[in-house]
Amino acid sequence: MATTDTAAEAPRTEDEFRKLDEFMCFALYSAQRAVMNAYRPLLDKLGVTYPQYLVLVALYENGPSLVKSLGAALHLDYGTLTPLLKRLEANGLVTRQRRADDERLVEVSLTPEGTELRRRANVVVPSLDEAMGLTAEEQEEAKALLRKMSANLAAHG
Repeated sequence: MATTDTAAEAPRTEDEFRKLDEFMCFALYSAQRAVMNAYRPLLDKLGVTYPQYLVLVALYENGPSLVKSLGAALHLDYGTLTPLLKRLEANGLVTRQRRADDERLVEVSLTPEGTELRRRANVVVPSLDEAMGLTAEEQEEAKALLRKMSANLAAHG
């Protein structure tokens, strides 16, 4: 019985190496670049980068958060997250404060300016949703597949 599942095909010879458009990683890379290019002008108007925007969204969702919790939610290590937080703090959007009950822990909170930015940022997601040209159902399917892929890759180690 013939199969159309490329994963079940026999290995290719060196002369039959996959074409660029057949690589899942290239499709993800291309999509990521397209999404970032679509986000950039919207976020430039807000004065934040995409990673900074994600920090703000996490704070909008969860309220004041420990640096460790933000890192876990955003899949960022401390060395990557700290400079983002310092820039957001320098721009007056967040504050960082050591917890009184345990000075090893640093809590990040939105400033009034950071909270106000949320109102102006409300145009970002609808603009991107429209630019993507996917139905709500297609977006949910795509996110589910990407989450599954991420979990499988993380479990694979």
